[in-house]
Amino acid sequence: MKFCCHCGSASVSFAIPEGDDRPRHLCGGCGAIHYVNPRVIVGVLPYLGERVLLCKRAIEPRLGLWTLPAGFMENGETSEEGALRESWEEARASIRVDDLYTVYDIPHINQVYLLYRGELTDTNFGPGPESLEVALFREEEIPWDEIAFPIMTKTLMHYFSDRKEGQYRLHRGAITRKL
Repeated sequence: MKFCCHCGSASVSFAIPEGDDRPRHLCGGCGAIHYVNPRVIVGVLPYLGERVLLCKRAIEPRLGLWTLPAGFMENGETSEEGALRESWEEARASIRVDDLYTVYDIPHINQVYLLYRGELTDTNFGPGPESLEVALFREEEIPWDEIAFPIMTKTLMHYFSDRKEGQYRLHRGAITRKL
């Protein structure tokens, strides 16, 4: 950070503020402490019967790979509203949300994922501007080697395992960088 976004001063340093335990950007002009916090990603695992809806990404990162509809939560919306918005934007899908399904921290990229499980209310879906194509898949049809992100693979694996057991529970954890 070169300039303070509060006052425009160029006297920004990177140091540990008094009473804090980690370095932050500090403005020498107005005294503002600039906190940078994790981004929240919200989405849905949309299902219809024994099939799930996946989107083939039309954007980087992971262009051309499959994912569940998800994206950054916006200010002024609940996580569920954001998840439904992302489902509409990426797959033009109308969904009735069942419940929060997976919560995963990805600390090495400063992200927290909240993915809901939800039933498609109809089959009138199609690719939005961030998707090349959208399709329903049975478990054995999923292109497992072409799933864009580890969190999506984990969520799909939880879903098909829970489906076999007939009981859906909240799954949570962390995905850490492989060293």
